[in-house]
Amino acid sequence: MSWNSDIVMRDVSNACLIITDRIERLVSTQIDLDEALEASRDDSHPYATHPKEWLPLVEVADTWELPSILIERYNAAGGEGTSLCGIFPEIRRAWASVDNSLFLWRYDKWNDDCLEYSGNAQSICAIGLSKAKPSIFIEAIKYLLVLASPVELILVGVCCSGRSDGMDPYAEVSLQPLPEYKVPSDGVTMTYIACTDGGRIFLAGRDSHIYELLYTTGLRWQKRCRKVCVTAGLRSSISRWTVPYVFKFEGVDPIVEMVVDNERHTLYTRTEEMKVQVFFLGLNGNETLKKVAEESNLVNLGEISIVSISPLSIFESKWLHLVSVLSDGRRLYISSGSNGNNHKPHCLKVVITRPSPFGPISLAEPSLKIESAYYSAGTLILSDSSASTKESLLIVSKDSSTKSPSTRNFGTGAVRELVSSLPVEGHMLFVSDILLLSDAAASMQSIYSQLEFCGRVSEKESSGKLWARGDLSTQHILPRRRMVVFSTMKMMELVFNRPVDILRKLLESNLLARSTLEDFFNRFGAGESAAMCLMLAAKIVHPENIISNLVAEKAAEAFEDPRLVQMPLLEGSGAISNGGFSMGHVIQEAEPVLSGAYEGLCLCSTRLLFPLWKLPVLVIKGSSSSGALAENAIVACRLSCGAMRILEDKLRSLERFLSSRRLMRKGLYCVVELGDASELAVMEVRAMECIRQLLLRSAQALFLLQLVSQHHPTRLIQNFDATLKQALVQLTFHQLVGTKEGELLATRLISALMEYYTGPDDRGTVDEITTRLSDGCPCYYKDPDYKFFLALECLERAQISLDAKERQKLAGEAFNYLSNIPESADLRNICKRFEDLRFYEAVVRLPLQKAQALDPAGDAYNEQIHVGLQERALAQREQCYEIVTSALRSLKGETSYRRVAQLGLDPASRKKYIYQIFQLGTQSADRVFHEYLYRTLIDLGLENELLEYGGPDIALFLQNALREPVQEARAISVVEPSFPVLAYSRTHYQTNHVKYSELLARYYVLKRQYVLATHVLLRLAERSGDGAEVPTLEQRCQYLSSAVLQAKSASDIPDVSNSGAYDDGLLDLVEGKFDVLRLQMKIKEKLEAIASNIEASLSSSMSTLIDSSPDSNSPVDANFLHSVKEAVKELSTDLKSITQLYNEYAVPFEIWEVCLEILYFANYSGNTDNSTVNETWVRLMDETLSKGGVAEACAVLKRVGSQVYSGDGVVLPLDILCLYLEKAALERTTSGVETVGDEDVARALLAACKGSVEPVLNTYDQLLSSGVVISCLRLRLLCSLLVVLREWAMPLFTHHIVQTTVLNQVTRDKITSMADRYMTEVRRLPLGVNQTKAVHRGFRELKESVLSPIPYKRF
Repeated sequence: MSWNSDIVMRDVSNACLIITDRIERLVSTQIDLDEALEASRDDSHPYATHPKEWLPLVEVADTWELPSILIERYNAAGGEGTSLCGIFPEIRRAWASVDNSLFLWRYDKWNDDCLEYSGNAQSICAIGLSKAKPSIFIEAIKYLLVLASPVELILVGVCCSGRSDGMDPYAEVSLQPLPEYKVPSDGVTMTYIACTDGGRIFLAGRDSHIYELLYTTGLRWQKRCRKVCVTAGLRSSISRWTVPYVFKFEGVDPIVEMVVDNERHTLYTRTEEMKVQVFFLGLNGNETLKKVAEESNLVNLGEISIVSISPLSIFESKWLHLVSVLSDGRRLYISSGSNGNNHKPHCLKVVITRPSPFGPISLAEPSLKIESAYYSAGTLILSDSSASTKESLLIVSKDSSTKSPSTRNFGTGAVRELVSSLPVEGHMLFVSDILLLSDAAASMQSIYSQLEFCGRVSEKESSGKLWARGDLSTQHILPRRRMVVFSTMKMMELVFNRPVDILRKLLESNLLARSTLEDFFNRFGAGESAAMCLMLAAKIVHPENIISNLVAEKAAEAFEDPRLVQMPLLEGSGAISNGGFSMGHVIQEAEPVLSGAYEGLCLCSTRLLFPLWKLPVLVIKGSSSSGALAENAIVACRLSCGAMRILEDKLRSLERFLSSRRLMRKGLYCVVELGDASELAVMEVRAMECIRQLLLRSAQALFLLQLVSQHHPTRLIQNFDATLKQALVQLTFHQLVGTKEGELLATRLISALMEYYTGPDDRGTVDEITTRLSDGCPCYYKDPDYKFFLALECLERAQISLDAKERQKLAGEAFNYLSNIPESADLRNICKRFEDLRFYEAVVRLPLQKAQALDPAGDAYNEQIHVGLQERALAQREQCYEIVTSALRSLKGETSYRRVAQLGLDPASRKKYIYQIFQLGTQSADRVFHEYLYRTLIDLGLENELLEYGGPDIALFLQNALREPVQEARAISVVEPSFPVLAYSRTHYQTNHVKYSELLARYYVLKRQYVLATHVLLRLAERSGDGAEVPTLEQRCQYLSSAVLQAKSASDIPDVSNSGAYDDGLLDLVEGKFDVLRLQMKIKEKLEAIASNIEASLSSSMSTLIDSSPDSNSPVDANFLHSVKEAVKELSTDLKSITQLYNEYAVPFEIWEVCLEILYFANYSGNTDNSTVNETWVRLMDETLSKGGVAEACAVLKRVGSQVYSGDGVVLPLDILCLYLEKAALERTTSGVETVGDEDVARALLAACKGSVEPVLNTYDQLLSSGVVISCLRLRLLCSLLVVLREWAMPLFTHHIVQTTVLNQVTRDKITSMADRYMTEVRRLPLGVNQTKAVHRGFRELKESVLSPIPYKRF
């Protein structure tokens, strides 16, 4: 059988009949939730478990810790404050409040900052988020935060801003205080806040009433914000103004939960005493809230309570409106009496009770203890605390395998659900769906916007409607559903795997057993399973993860496996089962039943075309009917361009897969081709071929509609007569694709497009739209005949024309002519004329076309052929490339290339034309030309333009430029395709190694490939060589500093590209090298200072060298000076390791300060007695003590100690330093050499410990407890210890006004205890009273100040 690739309208029409029939069947299988639950009422097993060997139905995708500032604030409150939490999915933020502070953070990004708002003086008791009403606030305020405290209600504006790429519209959120929008609460504590999509704000008070918060722009006599009680009559309102709420003693039943049904404009409430109430907001949702019904007998058992209520969307059910989850796991499906057709609710009635997920529940001992629940679009999440060890999440979701539509058996429609369990740390506090991003949700929703029960709704409602359609009908176009769980310990992101994800995981397994795949086909049916195989094979699943070619091929094999999808057969016959024949038996005519592969193709195609098929392609904006078209009506495409592009890509991918299998003779195509197929198999292949042609034509129709939408349909059809316009707005997609009338109307639209481009306004070129039409929808667009003029005649006319537009137009026509014969034209002279006309498209494209024509096989970059052939092909290409580069040099201003036409150009025009040439050049696929062009730009000093406008192959060009030796580069290029390495440029590359490396690093930074930029900068910093190529330490430092910056950027923005995947240890490595380099530079500076001092000393003693004694130190100093200079030279040449710096430079030259920094950097753990560190410190102290006394030693201790202090005391031995400095201070003070204050040493130790008191306090306490210190020294130690204790007590006095916490009380107790002990110690000293009196008094005053409620201003 031979196959024709052209589209045959007869086949398309037959396929249209098939799709129309399938869509009708698909619509008939969509039953109301009420009917589905009723059908499963008598089902003894309404729940099932997911197969363990399959991919889990629900997975924890990620977890995030709660913000540290929130935890700190909560701990600081001691758990006694008012704390609330929740999630605002509309702005992608989680929130929590602690007393009067509100915290907002991005729940799906751990690195996001936590925003704090503390504009209210009172504790927050309720929080809500509402859409801002239009024309009241500034445009940036999209939402309003509603904060309720016991004293007042305030509004805070929420401003959302997105990233520059438009991918995340909620990247930044800021809060705008609105001081004029606040109102007193009148003594009523609010318990819950609910908001409608229209911006109405309702608050539930603890007095059982509901209030509405109204806000306007404000008038002279009206407040901008006011609170209205909407559930109380006149008498109650008067009593509220005369009798405060706190003095009312009648029983109240506070509302604990409110939910809004924005589709039906109803509001439901739940009270503490388990009452459920329903309120009506009017037919349009803007009327005064009215109570309709109340039901208090929904729960009869005393131990059973209602844990949550959730509205049901109209798409889920027209007759069921609310689902209530009980504490034992049961669900009550409640009706309010409204059927969704603008009927007012009038009652609350339990229609169906769904049993607990674990079957029948004993009334005496419930098996589940549900603390909280969340329901959304058919998915229920329960927080179960029945287990004694750990709380768990029960996830109940619809079993997709039981509701798959099939041509053979549609099933009963009964609801069956799958139950999954996940452990959770802490208690579940809040759950929310992670909504689709606004652009994605809008595109997806626009596809289904005019189907049943779908209108223009909010982003949250839009996502819910899409999810409610089920995985099977949306998994080809939607990503996996995600939810976020807010618990007391952390936040979790849950991801729900669809059936196609499960199948994909099975196919990814290398040990896939056929029985496992057969089980999957059995559960979902051959047709549904084949449809999923087809989606994977054609890669039309939502691109959340890239489908590998191996999985696609396995899916294709499963799609074509007759053992899985079966073969077509005849169902029903005239034979009796026992082989006999009965005259009275009614003979049924055998009907063909095609294979599961065909069923899968029909299902997949039907679901793609379902939201398009019976709906018009054009709509009248602002009109809900398809009546007569008004003269000034605005006509637009029903779907957005983004939605049509999504569907077009999927249809084309599916069609390409079928075409590839047809060309490769796979599956039934192979059987039919070999002639071994039955008549049924041939019929099935023909039917599949018809559907393939329909898919291709549908994709081309969508492409055409996108073009029409981009050029404004109203403008295109403005010259059509009324009859034609009416036919267009009534044209359905089915008619456009499958009827002759639709093709005629498509032809009229194409004619309007061509007239638009050929009009007097010169809006573009016909070639542009012709190319797009012929490439995108060839079945609708037939190439017209063109009449071309001679190129030279066009150029002559262009040169004599005075109109610039006319010149450009004629030059374009000449270029089109020459494009057909590039190899036969004398381009050197022709392109000069194009340069004079400044038509640089021809200057670039014509030489490249000629180069391709001269070397069609690409011998110039073929390393496999003879060198002579390669060089000859390269020389031919070079002659063409030189035409382009000469134009560049002329524009740059080089004298030898400057032409007369370029002399009058201003710099802006030169830059513009250079950019144009560069852009045109990079659009070419000629890799050899790219290298030639890039090298020319670098030679001309246009590196910035190269990096800014260059293509993606610049990195490969620079990488190859840095490859050495050349033979290695040639060997690599043979193994793997790469950028060609040309012989004439190798020397050029080698002499500009540093320049090319710096360019490569700059390129990586511009492309946000920070990891690769880090590696290049690291190589630059570590390179070695001789002479001028060796970088200085300052240059190395600059390279490493830039490398650290790029590594940090990589850690903030990981996985920007596959080639630059972030390594966790890269930042540590670069920072470590940078720190080592700084230590090396510091040693070098110290040695240079030593050398300078020695030279100064030697020069000052030159006059006395002759008279010096034989044992003079001058030769020694000269030798030492030489060694110092050699060390400086060595340090200036290469990078040294940390070990070399310590052993070869720091220790030999006695640079003790750097020695300590090196020990700290190397995480020195110390030997048994820590002698190395102790000796180093003692030597440093000896050196500084001899130079500047105790004051200098304390200053050095502050500077060095704060750098090496880590808290463990290894590199900062506080006991050694404390005893050393205190002894020195006592000795020098006693001897009169130096006056050292009592606080100097103690404050130096505190500064070295970065203000940490306890290590210093412990050190002094340890020295005093040793008993080996003499009395005078003990007195000095006690004086210093008093300073430390005062420093410890200072925060207590600074923050004394703040309420005393448990932590402050513990600190006070410790200080008073230690003060008592040390006063005793002072009294025991065998010293005179005059010596100890001041110290004893200091401890006593400290104790009294700590214990006193009013502290002393001074000790």
